[in-house]
Amino acid sequence: MRCAMQVARRLRSRSGMRARMLAAAVVISGAVLAAAPIAATVAAAAAPEPAAVTPELVAAAKQEGKVVFYTSIELQTAEKIGEAFEKAYPGIEVQVERSGAERIFQRLAQERGSGIHAADVVEASDMTALVLWKREGWLAPFVPSDVAKWPADQRDPDGCFATERFTLSPIGYNTRLVKPEEAPKSFADLLDPKWDNKIVKAHPGYSGTIMTVTFEVSRDLGWEFFQKLAKQHVMQVQSGADPPKRVAQGERPVMADGGEYTLMQIAAGGAPLAPIYPSEGTPLIPGGAGLMKDAPHPNASRLFVSFLFSRDGQQLLADMARIRSFHPDVKLPQGMTPLSEIKTMKPDTEAQLKEVDTIKQKYAEYFGL
Repeated sequence: MRCAMQVARRLRSRSGMRARMLAAAVVISGAVLAAAPIAATVAAAAAPEPAAVTPELVAAAKQEGKVVFYTSIELQTAEKIGEAFEKAYPGIEVQVERSGAERIFQRLAQERGSGIHAADVVEASDMTALVLWKREGWLAPFVPSDVAKWPADQRDPDGCFATERFTLSPIGYNTRLVKPEEAPKSFADLLDPKWDNKIVKAHPGYSGTIMTVTFEVSRDLGWEFFQKLAKQHVMQVQSGADPPKRVAQGERPVMADGGEYTLMQIAAGGAPLAPIYPSEGTPLIPGGAGLMKDAPHPNASRLFVSFLFSRDGQQLLADMARIRSFHPDVKLPQGMTPLSEIKTMKPDTEAQLKEVDTIKQKYAEYFGL
């Protein structure tokens, strides 16, 4: 209980800052497209031409010798990305600063307010953060050559960011504790009394992934679902990476949400975990990345962003981390279900922007956090 109260205090302290930025944000325009749309804010100059990696860029990046990467990707995955970049470009160190998307949002706002410009590249599993950072003028237009291959709805029209990854949030279960035929097949099944005290889930006030999940589920199933789920004595954790770990350890047999990529990583290592894609639809969570306008290492940051969006970088995310990609040349690892075979819930960044505070308030009301 004490841990839960500490979590609640930390989460509430962040809500005011985001609310002020949301209040200042311009209403996003544009149609919501089929997968994970990136809506534009105010009209701006057209995106710059796609930029290839040149020997001159590599040389300049090595002169700087460092890139600082703020990310909400699970820590071990983020560090492996950094290690892969360092191997590809010896002499350039990647400083990974990993936290939940909501904490990155808060940290960046606090740093900017104090005149601190520490981050080179920013990445978050909550696309509303990228939209607001662009609105504040913090992101530099930069389009790596591979991003030109992305679906148009996955690229900011002004070139300030793009969807560098996406994942799903399935239900998951411990295969040693739950028989496949007895596992929940839908969100509605989680409300069965037999799962009382047996479910773990993450918090939308910490995790950008879970913020998006909560938006999509509450929109499609109604807040009544969460009101009923809260009565199941759910174990509450912070990060979207936490529920699969708790289930693998046997602390709870079932997870109500959490990142598919973490679940698949752990399962690939031999843990007794299996995903279930709910019959109502599985939440789809895009994550975006962009370059800071006043990055302290501007050339290294451009090289790092180019690597992150390259075919090799994206395939690395898929193979190593089971993260899904919009790069047309990236192949899914063996054992992952193709997106075409999964019914998904659709992100809507425009609508989610308007619901952030409501999501936090209602979640706190139902779960007491």
